[in-house]
Amino acid sequence: MDSDILQAFQRELTCSICLNYLVDPVTMGCGHSFCHPCLCLFWEEAQTPAHCPMCREPSQQRDFKTNIRLKNLVSIARQASLKHFLNSKEYMCVTHKERNKIFCEEDKNLLCLLCSNSEEHRAHRHCPIEEAAEEYREKFVKQMRSFWKQMKENQRNLKRENRKINQWVKSMSLQWYVHLHREATKAAYRMVHPDVHEEEKEHLETLIKEHKITVQQLKKSKAKMLQKRKQLKKVFKELMKMCHKPDVELLQKDQFNFFLCRCELVVMHMPQPVRPQLNAQPITGLVDTLKHFQGECHSNIMLFDDVRSLIFGQDNEDESLNSDRSNFFAAWGDQAFASGKYYWELDVNDSWDWAVGVCRDSVVRKNYTMIELEDVFLLLSVKEEKHSSLLTTSPIFFLHIEKPLGCIGVFLDFQNESVGFLNVAQSSLIWRSPAGSLNFPVRPFFFRRPNNYG
Repeated sequence: MDSDILQAFQRELTCSICLNYLVDPVTMGCGHSFCHPCLCLFWEEAQTPAHCPMCREPSQQRDFKTNIRLKNLVSIARQASLKHFLNSKEYMCVTHKERNKIFCEEDKNLLCLLCSNSEEHRAHRHCPIEEAAEEYREKFVKQMRSFWKQMKENQRNLKRENRKINQWVKSMSLQWYVHLHREATKAAYRMVHPDVHEEEKEHLETLIKEHKITVQQLKKSKAKMLQKRKQLKKVFKELMKMCHKPDVELLQKDQFNFFLCRCELVVMHMPQPVRPQLNAQPITGLVDTLKHFQGECHSNIMLFDDVRSLIFGQDNEDESLNSDRSNFFAAWGDQAFASGKYYWELDVNDSWDWAVGVCRDSVVRKNYTMIELEDVFLLLSVKEEKHSSLLTTSPIFFLHIEKPLGCIGVFLDFQNESVGFLNVAQSSLIWRSPAGSLNFPVRPFFFRRPNNYG
């Protein structure tokens, strides 16, 4: 082949990021192709919206499939380069003066055909050097793909920890949540104990102490994840470097096993996100006091057979509510309340997904089939992978309290215009909406999805 044509052919098979032959080539929508690991690392380090490194065209696609045809062309080009390389005197068999073109899997040596048939190597597994190199390179590529997933998981966890730290240290919303929880706790104690109670002091002091401990845990977790990110990135770049090595160097003794062990060690102890959690301290006598306001409203809650799911959207990236999916099908009681104080209990058992509270009466009377978040005061448990998160509406808060089991108490207080939720088994306050937030007639609301439902 003409040298100019050969060089042009090789240029087309070269990644413009690393300037080496393409490894695990992927092609973007604009038509430009790159090594998949190079493109991933380029986007990760650029910290800008995904775009083509050559033409700068934005890319919505992040998960690319290997361009098989381009991969095969690269393999052909490497084989041509390898044959040219092995023709040099340096890689001639010293004993037989033949070209080494066989790879011995047992000894990890390059052999000529005569040596491979010798008594020393006859029983060993042999294959052409180019096949062995492609096989090893493919192993490195698979390892990189797996390793990249670990890197992205660590990066997502790091973002979560940063977000939590901002919430627990800087966020006005969380400070407001802690303030509201303190005020709600004080109000609960005033109902049960007119005078300042020693238990109340301990309760509030514990809340402050747990907040400080949580911040320390989050910062320690963040430091571990930052360190792990450096380790992961370093090994990933070393894997990339190995893939770009010439075939002969790639087949050197035990390189793959060495890197495989190293990768396993690095990912063996991946730091996991901290789940901040404040203990729901019991308030002595709280449930007994509220039961004085217990009426028959809890028995009037009627569930319909066609209630299938609670459509509650959540954005995985920023852990915030997705307003586009904030509607849900509801079941409500047949009695409305506009004044007074009422208390009832609902058994959520050990269900993962449930919601209890009250909904605006006018919505029910208009026979709406969907309810907006601003029309409800709810405590919700939403399943996330292997655990549940507690949330409230009006206002929307993620509650950093252990998910209660058994009965949830709902306290409707029109005198203070608020709705409160209790963990009945522990006689503890889960959440109480700010005073003055409830200013419209409501009906009881209840949803519980069985655990065996998809």
